Amino acid sequence: MGPRTTDFQERKERILAIVVSQYIRMVSPVGSQFIAEEYKLDISSATVRNILAELEEEGYLTHPHTSAGRVPTSRGYRYYVDHLMDEIQLLEEEKRCIEAECKRYRYQLELLMERTSQALSDLTHYTTIISVDGWESKIILKGTSYVVGYPEQTDILKIQAILRILDEKGRLLELINRDIHKRIEIYIGHEMALKEMDSCSMAVSAFDKDGVSGRIAVLGPVRMQYDRVVSALEYVAALLSK
Repeated sequence: MGPRTTDFQERKERILAIVVSQYIRMVSPVGSQFIAEEYKLDISSATVRNILAELEEEGYLTHPHTSAGRVPTSRGYRYYVDHLMDEIQLLEEEKRCIEAECKRYRYQLELLMERTSQALSDLTHYTTIISVDGWESKIILKGTSYVVGYPEQTDILKIQAILRILDEKGRLLELINRDIHKRIEIYIGHEMALKEMDSCSMAVSAFDKDGVSGRIAVLGPVRMQYDRVVSALEYVAALLSK
């Protein structure tokens, strides 16, 4: 999108952030009138409409044929995650619940991974995956039922293809064992590098507990609550590494 040096550029980024965050919450196209009225931007809906059109031309947004509103593209989500996403914190009660599971099973590694994966899935309402180095092809997978609950995913064949991938341990290991260059690596849409998963996103982190290392991942739709997932994954990975 270019450097953030002008008021217009900042306005474009603000509107992109609104479209992404609003679409993540509501799963419906976001229109110019809604943005102008709800977010008090001191600009007309016509100006917002022009900015939305420019963002679409640049590949950050698109629009369904049946609506004048816009929805984010994978490129739009990527820009949002890299530049616009706010950091949020888990609630203290949520932290306590996860920490209690980690403490309860800290001397039983497999149970620890099972319970932690389940707790993370319950917290995010997405599928969670844990692999441990040295466990050969064993993977701990929780929350696969969430895949069929994405409101934007209405293609049964697509859902079946995703579920088949989740059932193939080797392909899952390939997905989550790619090089990690950050505390959390996020793959969005086509970055998943599997055609069957291009409607999904995945956040992955590494952990190392008492010499036992592995990966923990959260898999959801491209319309993932990235801020909440990142916060939860960072917290869980840090607990597992204690």
